[in-house]
Amino acid sequence: MSETTPVGIVQMCATSDVEANLASALGLAREAAEAGAKMVFLPEAFAYIGSERERRQWLEPLPKGGPILARCQALARDCAVHLVFGGFHERAADGRAHNTCVHLGPDGEIAALYRKIHLFDVDLADGTRLLESRGTAPGDRAVVTRAPFGALGLTVCYDIRFPALYQRLADMGAIALTAPSAFTRTTGRDHWEVLMRARAIETQCYMIAPAQHGDHGHRGRQSWGHGLIVDPWGDVIASCDGGDGFAVADVDPTRVTEVRGQLPSLANRRAFS
Repeated sequence: MSETTPVGIVQMCATSDVEANLASALGLAREAAEAGAKMVFLPEAFAYIGSERERRQWLEPLPKGGPILARCQALARDCAVHLVFGGFHERAADGRAHNTCVHLGPDGEIAALYRKIHLFDVDLADGTRLLESRGTAPGDRAVVTRAPFGALGLTVCYDIRFPALYQRLADMGAIALTAPSAFTRTTGRDHWEVLMRARAIETQCYMIAPAQHGDHGHRGRQSWGHGLIVDPWGDVIASCDGGDGFAVADVDPTRVTEVRGQLPSLANRRAFS
């Protein structure tokens, strides 16, 4: 049965130091759980940000997993909470990686896997060049999983620029959507909050967006941070405005019903040619 659920978002700054990254990510997730969150969301690339060559040694097959997944599962069981890990580095069949969002239940078992569909290939004005497709294979399936509050749609970072995916997840029954991210500082300054609030307003869902922040120590890569939770009216109800930390807010299914009743834009959609 769906119920109002406190959810937490983690904000951190990952580097190429996997052990330090895991200590930070899992420590902050534990703190969020101790603060009352029943479901905790971690950002994209929580375990590693660095060179493509070095990343290969940290890829793990899913659902079998390896040492990184095992530590994540142990935390879920120890805290008895749902955990959503954005951007897990999964080994793909073609030798590349999948950028995979992993939902673990309180028993530590994998409840759902979503492989990022839209890959970030861009040359930015500040000189940053990111070619995600060079080492990452895209997914091809929209995924909704079951959370304590109801249906949750899974996405990752750059997906946020493609509204059709979020409409599809709402049509699949989602009342909340997550977009764990490592949004660049250049684009984040102007687009981050706007896009998150737009997706919430369009789908009349909660948007849950944990984030990377700061300088990752690799080729000038910097993330915007400002992790946030947005309600289905488009209001920001929790945020991480500084450095490492977490924020907690309630996801209330009745609020989704209320907003969709006040402004029935989903029901008013029409087919067109």
